[in-house]
Amino acid sequence: MAKINPLLILPPALLAGFVAFVAAGNFREDRNTLPSARAGHPAPVVALEEMPGAPLFTDAMLRSGEVTLVNFWASWCPPCRAEHPLVTQLAEEGLTVLGVNYRDTPERAAAFLEDLGNPYDALGADPRARMGLDWGVVGLPETFVVDGDGNIVMRHAGPLTEEVIEERLRPAIERARRG
Repeated sequence: MAKINPLLILPPALLAGFVAFVAAGNFREDRNTLPSARAGHPAPVVALEEMPGAPLFTDAMLRSGEVTLVNFWASWCPPCRAEHPLVTQLAEEGLTVLGVNYRDTPERAAAFLEDLGNPYDALGADPRARMGLDWGVVGLPETFVVDGDGNIVMRHAGPLTEEVIEERLRPAIERARRG
């Protein structure tokens, strides 16, 4: 009887494991969303630099009892420009929107807001991405729903779209309001 070398079994077993791992990821409910380790936990401390001519986004604003949207954006980010009208629409509906200008220059950020309008109730600059790192930002834009106690309810990585707003953002806002 011939013996089978265990080293011949290892490569197919590793390949099968990898295929199972990828398949499991593809069968998640929403495979395009990035999970957030921060969801359900207090938002990290807000530490931002002032932006000329705008109220400074402070840590106390996240714990004011009001549901807020925190939007990380930059003037150099084309998807940020694309989602901006939707951010403006949410602000016009009465939602408090706090902006974090990420790895940008004050001049470019001001020109962006002058060109497209300023939907933010308060702003702050994160030129060295320190706050973004604390919040787990991996790319722009990113938007967080924060409840009135300062807990992150939801994170959306990528530009907001009508579909994302209706299917994910509004339900998260309602959950945050119900507490």
